[in-house]
Parts: sequence; C-alpha cells; structure tokens
Amino acid sequence: MEIIAVDTPTLGDRSYLVHDGEVAFAVDPQRDIDRMLTLLEDRGVRLTHVFETHIHNDYVTGGFALARVTGAAYHVNADDPVSFEREPISDGDVVEVSPALHVRALATPGHTFTHLAYALTSPGETPSVFTGGSLLFGSTGRPDLLGPAHTGTLVHAQYTSVRRLAAELPDETRVYPTHGFGSFCSSTPTSGEASTIGREKRVNPALTDDQESYVRTLLAGLDVYPAYYAHMGPVNIAGPDAADLTPPQRADAAELRSRIDAGEWVVDLRHRTAFAAGHVAGTLNFGIDGSFATYLGWLLPWGSAVTLLGETREQVAEAQRELARIGIDRLEAAATGGVREWAGDDELRSFPTGCFADLAQVRHHRPVVVLDVRRRQEWDEGHLEGAVHIPLHELLERIDEVPEGEVWVHCKSGYRAAIAASLLDAAGRRVVSVNDDYDANAAA
Repeated sequence: MEIIAVDTPTLGDRSYLVHDGEVAFAVDPQRDIDRMLTLLEDRGVRLTHVFETHIHNDYVTGGFALARVTGAAYHVNADDPVSFEREPISDGDVVEVSPALHVRALATPGHTFTHLAYALTSPGETPSVFTGGSLLFGSTGRPDLLGPAHTGTLVHAQYTSVRRLAAELPDETRVYPTHGFGSFCSSTPTSGEASTIGREKRVNPALTDDQESYVRTLLAGLDVYPAYYAHMGPVNIAGPDAADLTPPQRADAAELRSRIDAGEWVVDLRHRTAFAAGHVAGTLNFGIDGSFATYLGWLLPWGSAVTLLGETREQVAEAQRELARIGIDRLEAAATGGVREWAGDDELRSFPTGCFADLAQVRHHRPVVVLDVRRRQEWDEGHLEGAVHIPLHELLERIDEVPEGEVWVHCKSGYRAAIAASLLDAAGRRVVSVNDDYDANAAA
C-alpha cells in the first residue's frame, strides 16, 4: 500500500492518493485533476473511489470532475445538499475499495456540520485516518466558516469529534489532514509535517485541554479569512468542472493600456523588487513567488476580469492554475516578456523600496506616513509607534483614509506591502515599499 500526499502549498492544503498496486482511491482532490491523473498513470493503477471529507470553503474541489473522468464512485456525505449524483456515505459506512483497502466513514462535525473523516485499514499495514478539516497537526479546523450564528455549536462539536477519533482509533494510527499547512481553514497554527493519534493526544489542545479552555482559546485565536471563501461552498455544491488551463489570448501594449484604462485588473506576477524598479502604470503587483492566489482572490471583486503579465509562459501558466483552484476562471488575456514591451510608448512608473532601518532614519529627519497592512491580530501583538493600520484586505475600500504625503508601507515580510504599494501607486500616491522582516528588524 502507498499513500501519496499531493501538496498544494500555496493554499496550505493536501490531497491524497492511496493504492494497493492495482486500484486506488483519492481524498479531497483539488480542481487541477491532471496531477492525480498523472500519478495514476505513473503508478499503473485504476481509480475506483473518490472521497470528500466535507464541502470545502477554501478551494474548488476536483472530486466531481475526477470521478466523472475515471468512472470512480464519488462519495459525499448523504446529508450534504449537493445538486449532482453522488454515492452517499454516512457515519459507520465501510467501503471495500479492494480486499487490501477498507475505508470507514466517521462523522466528525466541527469544521462543517456534515464533516466526515475516513479511517483506513489494510492487512499488515499501520492504520491511517484522513481527517480533512477536523483533527490537524497540533490543532483543529476552524469552526466559523459557516457564519457566526453557527460558530458556538461547531466549536463544541469539533472538540467532541476530535475526542471521538482519539478514543476509537489506535495510537499508532497515522493522521492525514487536508488543511493545516498554511491554510486559513486552520483555527490556530499547526505543528509538524506528520503525526499519529498518539502524538496528537500529547500535543493537541483538543485532547490535552478541558472543553471550556479549548473553546475559549480557539475562539480568541480566530483571525479573518479570505473573502473568496464565501463563494467556494456554492460552487462545490453545484459540482464544478475540472480546471480549464487553456492559455489565455495574448495581449499587446495597446490592449493592456485599454484594459487598464477601462478599470480592469492587470496583474504583474514579477517579484516585488522588479515591479518597484519599473512597471506599467496602473498594473498591480501580486508576485507569483508568494501567496498569490490567496491575496488576489481576497482583493479581486468576485467575477471580475483579470489579465496576467509574466516574464515567461510558465509563470503565467502557474498563476492560471492557482487561480483556477479557487474558481477564478475569467482570464481575459496575458502577456509575457519584458516590462518595456508591455508598456509600449508609455513611460514606466517606479517607486523606491527600503528596510526598517531606512524607515527609522527617515523618521528622524522628516514626517512620513507609516502604513501597516498586517492583519488585526498581528497589529495587536505589536506595531510601530505612530503607524496607521489598514489591513491589506481592507485597503481598497479604505484607501481614502491613508493620510496625504509620502507613505512607507510595511507588512511582516514585504509581500503584502508590495501589493499595497502597487494599489497606492496605481491611485497616484507617493509610496515606499518596505521589503524587510518585521519580526527581525522593525525594532532597529
């Protein structure tokens, strides 16, 4: 038996492919199903079952499309109100994928009301459990994605569900969560790259703390999550198609200028230092080197058109794949090559970058605006004296609140600051992007 983790690090998620050398099943596949299909071909195995732990809120599932392409049975909780044909599964049901692979469904509400975990047993093998968004490595899935009216009920259910897994499964059981690798679906930071039920009993607050303490700590630690999450559930209930990764049409400089002037989002994928040194006026910088899809999906008005600018076709293709995973399919055009080619006859724009030591020196000599675009929790843990706080995800709506003058914008690492700087630059503001590590150098 082989369990293959299929990582999507930019979203902080993992899918799984499990096979016995002949047949296979998948758990929580992402929308770009070509990755699963390639693995199936490489291993020479046939997919017969696809299991969803829950209706996902952070990405568009590939389960429906993968099952259609392969003819596999698609197992979705019988209580989920989906609009497609599925193989309903409920608590206690056992699916014999093969004589060597037995999967048992376990109701684990908490992340959602209808969440399921899947316990896997195979003769001669260590037992495993696929926990989706319930039991994570040293943490649990967040209980607030279905709205504040349900958070109280779900957080208590999450505690009970995790304790059920710990009570019913042997300590040596290997734990395979879907969330918790940087995903906003995690309630608190996770720990480690692998775990077992026995380890979780020692380190997981849901298994070490009493219920009241667990609930209080978890709720106090919940942070904001991306706005696009609101659209994922409805898309997944409808049964989404596989990602269409057909390259978008090519745009020349004149078309790019026309799209920018029309108010469309033209997104430059280059590294933030290259963008600051020279870019097409009105373009926005969401570097492909960071949490590109998370922040573009968070800020982009849902359903809006996007045009991508990348140094290579591979860079554009990577960005297109990431956006398809969260349901952003409306790519109007793309351009590759260099920034001067994209600008045509237009003059390039630029803005300076600096570090926290530069900022401290400048503040000794002249007044400047310091804009902190980190999230509220980060701000509350400590911030620069006199700084203005507008979280990045609120900046578009609150850009008029940024005081006049020279704006030095910072975050924790420089990635979000670069996005904010590009938004301010496009609005005609004088900006300096702080490309530095806040935790290490802000006190300098």
